[in-house]
Amino acid sequence: MAEQHKYLLDESQMPTQWYNIIPDLPAPPPPPLHPGTREPVGPDDLAPLFPMALIMQEVSGERYIDIPDEVQDIYRLWRPSPLFRARRLEAALGTPAKLYYKYEGVSPAGSHKPNTAVPQAYYNAAEGTRKLTTETGAGQWGTALAFACAQFGIECEVWQVRASYDAKPYRKAMMEVFGANVHPSPSDLTESGRAILAANPDSPGSLGIAISEAVEMAAQDPTVRYALGSVLNHVLLHQTIIGEEALLQMAMAGDTPDVLVGCTGGGSNFAGLAFPFLREKMAGNINPTIRAVEPASCPSLTRGEYRYDFGDTAGLTPLMKMHTLGHDFIPDPIHAGGLRYHGMAPLLSHIYELGLIEAVAKPQTECFEAGLQFARAEGIVPAPEPTHALAECIAEALRCKETGEEKVILTALCGHGHLDLPAYSNFLAGTVEDHELSQDVIDAALADLV
Repeated sequence: MAEQHKYLLDESQMPTQWYNIIPDLPAPPPPPLHPGTREPVGPDDLAPLFPMALIMQEVSGERYIDIPDEVQDIYRLWRPSPLFRARRLEAALGTPAKLYYKYEGVSPAGSHKPNTAVPQAYYNAAEGTRKLTTETGAGQWGTALAFACAQFGIECEVWQVRASYDAKPYRKAMMEVFGANVHPSPSDLTESGRAILAANPDSPGSLGIAISEAVEMAAQDPTVRYALGSVLNHVLLHQTIIGEEALLQMAMAGDTPDVLVGCTGGGSNFAGLAFPFLREKMAGNINPTIRAVEPASCPSLTRGEYRYDFGDTAGLTPLMKMHTLGHDFIPDPIHAGGLRYHGMAPLLSHIYELGLIEAVAKPQTECFEAGLQFARAEGIVPAPEPTHALAECIAEALRCKETGEEKVILTALCGHGHLDLPAYSNFLAGTVEDHELSQDVIDAALADLV
């Protein structure tokens, strides 16, 4: 009998609700605070930036939230996404472990990001928003929002981290194909950008700086709002369709994960896969180890402090309690641009503090090695971001080779690397280096926090 490689759901089996993990947690997460009063923010504080429907999702106590029909209709362009059994990688590693990956690179943007970009554009359009501003690192989020805005006739303006803007011209071109206006960040279009450039004209930028610029522009015009691609509760909520589908597909495969692994920058991809499985774990139905993997050069979970900090560099956002390296922290311009954020999603940080998940950090050379090994076995060139998760999956599979354990390992391959090929070229040419982050740098970035 032929071995099965992929597990596919029919469109009629696509989940019709997002899962909100907050009601199932043993303790509620700390609230965001107003930067001026240090009091918990209310809906009116967020109204200049977000439509009320998203604000209500941000603070919702409902366990499940219906996905609007219009959003479901666009989701069906690529959802349900496939679950693969990585049999060829298993054979290449000589491991008794079973490796599965949920592949989100089949979306129009080539990543998981449209799962939240589409509903964000939908809710904004419903409330009359004319334009959305946003930031992007590697460009996957900016691409996804540009695509989503095109579906609902909304303008899209993107500030892309300068290091990625220069390294990935085709990602900028893809955003422009979908209709977005793209600027390198820091830019001279905003007060926050001009301040950074005055201090350092050659600044490589950071997601924190790009967020400041996008928020500043949105706050000036009541017809313009801001969209965030990760970190906030409503963004993580929208991504849970990944895990809900994966639960159904793992049941089709007749397996239950012993280890679930995901890459983490702001946390949306990891949460999207992990939260539905964590629900089942907390209910006593399964018992997987759930492990987040971040870059060693931007290790907010493993080396950051759990405290209140701004989500952006200029201090325009509410204060959020999260694992942070400090909002002034500018990471080295590594190729995994989507993981270069100074803080971790507050909800994920809270869950980590509760001891419900683990976290490890990986150097980028090990990640690129894993990306090559995966591509040569499975035929998909992964984006640099998910190579962090793949590196840990391979390490876990090799541990199983030593022990003889037949563990089931599940990960989310959150995007393809077709527009990241220059990074692979650099790695193959031997010009990619690991960046050792000294504790002095982290201490300096944290020193000025409130």
